[in-house]
Amino acid sequence: MQTSVTFKNLDPSDNLKAYVKDKLDRFDKYLDNPAEASVVLSVQKFRHKVEITISGDKLNINGKEVKKDMYSAIDVVMDKLEKQIKKNKEKIRKRRITAKFKSKSFFERNSAVPDDISDKRVKIKNIEYKPMDTEEAILQIDLINVNFLVFTNSKTDRVNVLYRRKDGHYGLIQPSE
Repeated sequence: MQTSVTFKNLDPSDNLKAYVKDKLDRFDKYLDNPAEASVVLSVQKFRHKVEITISGDKLNINGKEVKKDMYSAIDVVMDKLEKQIKKNKEKIRKRRITAKFKSKSFFERNSAVPDDISDKRVKIKNIEYKPMDTEEAILQIDLINVNFLVFTNSKTDRVNVLYRRKDGHYGLIQPSE
């Protein structure tokens, strides 16, 4: 992390600068990309003020703290920044998950992957079909308002599929004899 430390009303100290840089380096594990940190250490009478701004990795985080001791002010503001970074990263992660979940089609979300087919998604649904003739199947498909119906043809005793075509007519799939 690139860090710039500025001192106001305070003599520049290598110890403080190294302390701040060490503390900020622990945030690298939370950030995916390089970030920049701007640190302002100032003293006003007996108050030691620390202001830190971290920008990068699609987030900008600010933290301020005033204490009687500079080192304790740095520790407290670092804890605040860590909480903010974790909160923002969790929020981004949740957004990605929900966006990914919403982008999948209904079929992909509700499908099971068979053992022998690894790249195709297949939804298996067991149905009970009863014997009926084609006219009764047409009435049934209109009654339950579905696009297709699996039934046993009572005349041939074979499984048939009746489906509604885009032109409003019906199609019948039956095995060849």
